[in-house]
Amino acid sequence: MSVTARLNRMFARDGKCFDVAIDHGFFNEFSFLTGIESMKHAIDTVIRANPDCVQLGVGQARQYQQIPGKMKPGLVLRTDAANIYGKELPRHLFSELVDRAIWHAVRLDAVAVCVNLLLIPGQPELHHQCLANISRLKTECEQYGMPLMVEPLVMLPNEVSGGYMVDGDIRKIMALVRQGVELGADVIKSDPCDDVSEYHRVIEVASGVPVLVRGGGRASDEEIVHRTYELMKQGAAGIVYGRNVIQHPNPAGMTAALMSIVHEGAAAEQALAILKGEQENG
Repeated sequence: MSVTARLNRMFARDGKCFDVAIDHGFFNEFSFLTGIESMKHAIDTVIRANPDCVQLGVGQARQYQQIPGKMKPGLVLRTDAANIYGKELPRHLFSELVDRAIWHAVRLDAVAVCVNLLLIPGQPELHHQCLANISRLKTECEQYGMPLMVEPLVMLPNEVSGGYMVDGDIRKIMALVRQGVELGADVIKSDPCDDVSEYHRVIEVASGVPVLVRGGGRASDEEIVHRTYELMKQGAAGIVYGRNVIQHPNPAGMTAALMSIVHEGAAAEQALAILKGEQENG
């Protein structure tokens, strides 16, 4: 089956997408729960902010799709739970797929599924498991016309970074993004590189597959807005931000500011003015 119908629900008419990720509870890390302790409040907040998509795990997606009305953002379903996000890595690392993930995605009316492609120094078994996960999902995605969003994630050594920290080396990002594309990704969700003015190289190596850029940990309003503007200028098809929206004092205002960059090409200063106006009105 073709993935076109669902991709047309995921991306706006301009071919861009802002996906708000609130699937962090999937990963058994207490610090990730800030701002989403009450998922009802978090989901209601995101729906009111009206991004293009919201990213959830299978349990919370059920709650999400029970909300009446047809104007909700599209659902991107997280399909794997990993244990790599703590200050110290456990003895056994995994990224485990939800059983019959694509069946759940169809049942929950998802517009896409998201799966990790993890690369951690000295952990080849984890990378191997991710390759197997993606290959397995790809076959089922093709059967049901479900877009596959692969999340290539290059991480720093834990003994150097002291926890969940990404490696912004553009060469490593490019190689892992390309591997995700070769494995059949319909959408790539990737980290920014250290020098975002070089991000067009990541877009090029993705070979026409749309690239949505991750937000990562909390950053200042100015940093996240300026970075988003530059990434869109470099050719990104959109963004997938979680903590920089849901942990913000004004999630709706931040969403409006970022949507103006993604869909209207607003400059950073314009987006910050929108955020300031939303905060004053709030």
